[in-house]
Amino acid sequence: MLLAVDIGNSNLVFGLYANNEWQYHWRLQTIIEKSGPEYEINLRNYFLEQNLSLSEVDSIIISSVVPVLTPVVRDMLWYLFGQEPLVVTPEVIKQLPLGVVKPHEIGSDLVANAMAGYDLFKENCVVVDFGTALTFTTISAEGNILGVAIAPGLKTSIYALYRDTAKLPDIEIPLELPQSAIGKSTEHALQAGVLLGYVGLVEHLIARIREELGGECKVVATGGLSSIITPLEKHFDKLEPLLTIDGLRLIHDFVNK
Repeated sequence: MLLAVDIGNSNLVFGLYANNEWQYHWRLQTIIEKSGPEYEINLRNYFLEQNLSLSEVDSIIISSVVPVLTPVVRDMLWYLFGQEPLVVTPEVIKQLPLGVVKPHEIGSDLVANAMAGYDLFKENCVVVDFGTALTFTTISAEGNILGVAIAPGLKTSIYALYRDTAKLPDIEIPLELPQSAIGKSTEHALQAGVLLGYVGLVEHLIARIREELGGECKVVATGGLSSIITPLEKHFDKLEPLLTIDGLRLIHDFVNK
């Protein structure tokens, strides 16, 4: 059984893969101050809840965009499972068939997204990842990463307004978009501006990328917030919440083939 771990700025995602499918996955809040033993307790509890044995894990792969947590989680997993995890480093990225121009700059999560996105379509495609940052990773029909566009994520945008203004509150992201772009209250105004503006941002960038590619391309959405903005569904060929860890599985298989 493969254990894939995606360490993001907002969440750690753990996935267990066996028999050609993701059997289990868990999402845990990213807390930089948290120690290895504390994360270990969380993981042990997950295994206990599902009646799983630690010995069922025979390989581990990690992607991390939080450098301070990488050794903490790696060492915890090494201790817990008695084997060294494969960490997706620039050296690993150089081995992959993705034609990455600057492997020391690109996030390993984006590389995993590209591996999984291209595996889905085998043609020009864009992976839109709704996370702490909103990212658009473009992959060519030949399987090469052409580039990435990055914007603030939904929660990041809302929190920035709350943090940097004196009178705007921190608000929850609603399950549905506001009906009007003309806010009748402060909360409605924030929801209208951020959420409806987000729809326009995503639509425009997808259209612009298609234009620059000179034709059609497939689009897949992923990330913790990918299912919230329903008006965007028509722009996506697929919605794959576990795309990043599935890309980690593909990286693991490629490196170990």
